[in-house]
Amino acid sequence: MLIAALLSPRGSPARVFRAWLDGAFELIVSPALLGELERALDYPKLRKRISGDDGQALIELLRHSATIVDDSAVPLPALSSRDPGDDYLLAIAVDQHAALVSGDKDLLALAGELPVHSPARFASLIDLP
Repeated sequence: MLIAALLSPRGSPARVFRAWLDGAFELIVSPALLGELERALDYPKLRKRISGDDGQALIELLRHSATIVDDSAVPLPALSSRDPGDDYLLAIAVDQHAALVSGDKDLLALAGELPVHSPARFASLIDLP
């Protein structure tokens, strides 16, 4: 969702991101998520659309303004994603009693069992226009 917010400033991910900036909810991240985000922002395909400065500014904003939880302190959840690389996100959401907002189909497939929402759905839940 965070990368999508940079790619499409008028889309649902950007609206949700702005709502966080305005204090509508707490954003929880982890070192693993920040690392994954940094790696993704370095992909040539994304570098063509998001400058290195904009990507670094996002990472720094998250490091200083989001709530950071320690990956190693979070137990793995009983449920798992079709993509095991996403399980740490589920663990954080369960451990923190938080909603997971993502456009990832593997995560959204768990929406009936965990509070996983698309950015558009989450925007409607927090009453964004």
